[in-house]
Amino acid sequence: MGTREFAKLVESEIVGGVFLPDLPPRTVLKILTRNRCYTAITLGKGQALISGHPEYCPQPVLVAISGCTWGGSMLKVDYLGRGMHMEFKHPEFGTPIVTSEIEEICESLPST
Repeated sequence: MGTREFAKLVESEIVGGVFLPDLPPRTVLKILTRNRCYTAITLGKGQALISGHPEYCPQPVLVAISGCTWGGSMLKVDYLGRGMHMEFKHPEFGTPIVTSEIEEICESLPST
C-alpha cells in the first residue's frame, strides 16, 4: 500500500462511516450520494435490500454490498464512508455498480 492509499484509509476513519458487520440485521441506512438518495436495509453478511436508483434499483432489490472505493481499484471492504463511492453487486448486472461520492449516511436501528 502506497502513502496516498494509506492517507485515504486514515481520512475515511476521520470523516466517518459505518462498518456493515457491526450493524444488526434490518438496520435502515439512508445513503445520500452526490446524485442520489439510496435506502439500504441490511440483512447481514454484506447483503442488503437497496433502492433509490431509477435504473438499477427503483424498487428494493437484494444486492451484495462490497464496500467503498475512492474511484480506483482499492476497496475498503464492508465499509461505507463519506467521500467514498459505494460499490455493490446487482444480480442482473455483470459488473459492480459504483455510486457517486457519499455525502451523508443516516442510520435507523431496527424496530423491536
